[in-house]
Amino acid sequence: MPLVLFATETGNAQDVADTVARQCRRIGLRCRLQDMETYSPAELISESLIIFIVSTTGSGVEPRSMTALWSMLLRSDLPPDLFEDTHFAVFGLGDSAYERFCWPAKKLSRRLVSLGATEICARGEGDDQHMLGTEGALDPWIETLLGVLQRLLELPGPAAPMENVPPARAAMTPTDAKTSEDPLGDDPVYHRATLKTNSRVTASDWFQDVRHFEFTFDEDVQYNPGDVAVIHPQQSEENVEGFLTSMGWGNIADDVYTISHVEKDQSMPDHIPERTTLRTLFTRYLDFNAVPRRTFFQYLRYFNTDEQESEKLNEFLSAEGADELYDYCHKVRRTIVEVLAEFHSSRMQLPKEYIFDVFPPLRPREFSIASDLRKEVQLCVAIVKYRTRLKVPRKGVCTAYLSEMRPGDKVTIGLRRGYITLPNDGNTPIICIGPGTGVAPMRALIQRRISEGIHCNTLYFGCRSATKDQHYRSEWEELAKEGKLTYRVACSRDGPEGVKRTYVQDLIEHDAECTWKLIGEQNAWVYISGSSNKMPTAVKAALVLCVERCGGLDADAAKEYIREMEREGRLTEECWS
Repeated sequence: MPLVLFATETGNAQDVADTVARQCRRIGLRCRLQDMETYSPAELISESLIIFIVSTTGSGVEPRSMTALWSMLLRSDLPPDLFEDTHFAVFGLGDSAYERFCWPAKKLSRRLVSLGATEICARGEGDDQHMLGTEGALDPWIETLLGVLQRLLELPGPAAPMENVPPARAAMTPTDAKTSEDPLGDDPVYHRATLKTNSRVTASDWFQDVRHFEFTFDEDVQYNPGDVAVIHPQQSEENVEGFLTSMGWGNIADDVYTISHVEKDQSMPDHIPERTTLRTLFTRYLDFNAVPRRTFFQYLRYFNTDEQESEKLNEFLSAEGADELYDYCHKVRRTIVEVLAEFHSSRMQLPKEYIFDVFPPLRPREFSIASDLRKEVQLCVAIVKYRTRLKVPRKGVCTAYLSEMRPGDKVTIGLRRGYITLPNDGNTPIICIGPGTGVAPMRALIQRRISEGIHCNTLYFGCRSATKDQHYRSEWEELAKEGKLTYRVACSRDGPEGVKRTYVQDLIEHDAECTWKLIGEQNAWVYISGSSNKMPTAVKAALVLCVERCGGLDADAAKEYIREMEREGRLTEECWS
């Protein structure tokens, strides 16, 4: 039985893995489906056929759930024929607007081949920039994969069409028993916390609302600078009530059901209680405010009985209608609940047993921890609010949930290891580059260093206005005054009109001599954190310029010097889309 192994951050790779496993049924093949986060890397050697689905995070980094498996594969003592009996295929998800497009998938493919494994078909690479999104590459790749699997496993062909309604992945059985306890309470990664502070750090008249949160724990929780806090959001009571009523489930919203995972080749949301209600499911586990993926429209078509609506769904799902689906849904960020309002027949005919197939998981959000304290976690969070192209106001589910919390409110927080680590030698200088809320993990690093009496710390912070959104300004200025921190700030909108704006990369270039002295002569470690748009690439280009200008290397050698810093772990990115 083939194993479909996925690594995801936002749920896209999980959705693709479900699709691949579902499509394999067309050739009579049932797969095992598993998240890399819960898979033991030691078992990989016993697998004969693996289909990897791997997303890309930040500027080309593997998802955190892949870290354990990837670390195992990178061991230098592994023999070159370790996986000689293993066949595999890889599909990567990424965005070609970034330099390291589908980088984790490419690295995984090369490493497995170097360890003797056989790649059975060309690697697939789903591109967010494609007109059809990930499906632009996924659909043809699946057809190729199915053909290869038929030949490899000597299965009869051709692949059958998927015209019938797939069975629901879960069964929901009414019960008189009480609801189950929250499974998060039994997960050792999660801890019960109390909100102590929820304060705005940007000016009250500033367009962006950035908050400083402080959570205290009863127990002595363990975490390190660079680690992340995992928070499971909840939809508001008002939104949930309105949704359940619109679906015709208002009268049964509080009935208790036993949830059974039936179709094991399809994934389920994490931490689902054994017995629960529709109200709880749509408050904590299923997302009706997400922008729907193509599979959502496939399920709408299965259950639709209105001729006009069915015709429109058929158009959306055809190759010719891909542009129309993009314009209708993704371009304007139309949500599931908004789509259901327009497809009345599908909404009213949708069996509740299919909710796990139709609605994506309400995924937890990860936030870099902005502190290094015992029994306390602090966060620096931008509250997500915007208007779509249709001028419809939107809020981020998790940041809206956090913003409405009051001191004394309880929340369950997971603690997960991040990508950032500090040098073992305390005499090693560090250079932290963290514009906006990217300053969060930098604050944790600097707090740890100063608590240990280490003062060779440099922070480059970027914002728009010195007085409006310079997060933790007084804290940085006080540390700089005490000689514990070199603080450099770029305020991009404070300059006169018509003058080139100044960003963190400009300051680094301006400080070329000092920067080279730190990274070239004192072996400083460099950390880059923030949005994975143009900033990380621009910062690394500035570092290359410093090496070239003050280190006496030509352009190619300077680029290689920075790449070598990355390979050695002296340059780390913690960036997000």
